[in-house]
Amino acid sequence: MIVNSLSLCYHNKLILAPMVRVGTLPMRLLALDYGADIVYCEELIDLKMLQCKRVVNEVLSTVDFVAPDDRVVFRTCQREQSRVVFQMGTSDAERALAVARLVENDVAGIDVNMGCPKEYSTKGGMGAALLSDPDKIEKILSTLVKGTSRPVTCKIRILPSLEDTLNLVKRIERTGIAAIAVHGRKREERPQHPVSCETIKAIAETLSIPVIANGGSHDHIQDYLDIEDFRQATAASSVMVARAAMWNPSIFLKEGLRPLEEVMQKYIRYAVQYDNHYTNTKHCLCQMLREQLESPQGKLLHAAQSSREICEAFGLGAFYEETTRELDSRRAEFLARTPEEAEEPAEDTSGVIKMAVKFDRRAYSPQITPKTCLLEWCRREKLAQPVYETVQRPLDRLFCSVVTVAEQKYQSTLWDKSKKLAEQAAAIVCLRSQGLPEGRLSEESLSLHKRKREAPDQDPGGPRAQEPAVPGELCKKPLVTLGSGKESPLEGW
Repeated sequence: MIVNSLSLCYHNKLILAPMVRVGTLPMRLLALDYGADIVYCEELIDLKMLQCKRVVNEVLSTVDFVAPDDRVVFRTCQREQSRVVFQMGTSDAERALAVARLVENDVAGIDVNMGCPKEYSTKGGMGAALLSDPDKIEKILSTLVKGTSRPVTCKIRILPSLEDTLNLVKRIERTGIAAIAVHGRKREERPQHPVSCETIKAIAETLSIPVIANGGSHDHIQDYLDIEDFRQATAASSVMVARAAMWNPSIFLKEGLRPLEEVMQKYIRYAVQYDNHYTNTKHCLCQMLREQLESPQGKLLHAAQSSREICEAFGLGAFYEETTRELDSRRAEFLARTPEEAEEPAEDTSGVIKMAVKFDRRAYSPQITPKTCLLEWCRREKLAQPVYETVQRPLDRLFCSVVTVAEQKYQSTLWDKSKKLAEQAAAIVCLRSQGLPEGRLSEESLSLHKRKREAPDQDPGGPRAQEPAVPGELCKKPLVTLGSGKESPLEGW
């Protein structure tokens, strides 16, 4: 085992709690900026993590754990390495150990979720479901403590009786864990129920390891000074903050809360710099806006369908353009250093008509895209429907698509972030080379839905008239991952 000398102390710490869909890299870095000592990632399920491959992302300067479908499940960076705790959802000791060993050299600590009451966690025997199985808890924690080089912790909820709670935490302590986080509510209780400071205090007075108090956002924690009051009320070593930090991560700042506009802009900058998926960015910003979601800015955020549009809603359009140009430049520079890995698709591309185009969804109607235009044109001309062949480059996981129409291939020379965008770009190349409308909002007229007038010989009651022009019809070949030697089905349709 590789033993890392980094050690994490849980005494007298301010901690960002693990929160699903919130505790991703931008939020963790923002919390560190504002004074958090330790940050937890969101709960990540062991089975999902065991499918992942560790990838060093030289463009973003991150370490990514990437699923077979190329989704980044966990992303971290050097800045947080000594202070990020990886929280897993698990119900099996051997799986837990395998995950810990997968990530241990990129994180500061390993935590097991034993308190989440939500069905997605408990249905597999994880989260709060573990509280009714002390033997399994002991096996999981003991296995982790013995088998990983990082300090191990767990996060629990309290049991119906104080006696049962104290018996459980004493048994947990004997496994050798470094600390225990306690959410002062029972499994069935929710934020509107009062947190039991007395039970957390009794646990802290019983154990010799650090106790981390959690659950005070609703009743106790409104600003920085309240964090210390909550710590004293629970006699805990440290405090873990969840919703109050989700609403405004500057809760950790000694000088007091920063204006929300400033906090959100700083969050967006991290999200763009680390290529956070726009849906996650949007979710976190919505949690910060809360009652302001009906404001003009909130409505712009709600309507945003990309990172670019989110940035524009917050006056960061120029920042987005500058940052994406920089990332594209880094990517090009990196690919230039490793040309043997950055080859075009292996198939023969002679005779392919190419253009440097990208699909900007804002320029098109949601119902009328280049792919639907191309499909309609092929039907009117009685041609076979377009066939898309999409490949993915393993180095940067970008996509390129070639569309074949009437035995002629068309391709955009620009690689895209998703298979769908790459296929739309290929359709644009075909349409433009033929001088055909592509569905842009700026085009004065588009007769996609006038088949009867344009094709009078077609029976309007025939089967073709009833076929919907949906993108799912267009792709008849599988997605190929370059260099893998394997094919996988297309995703996301």
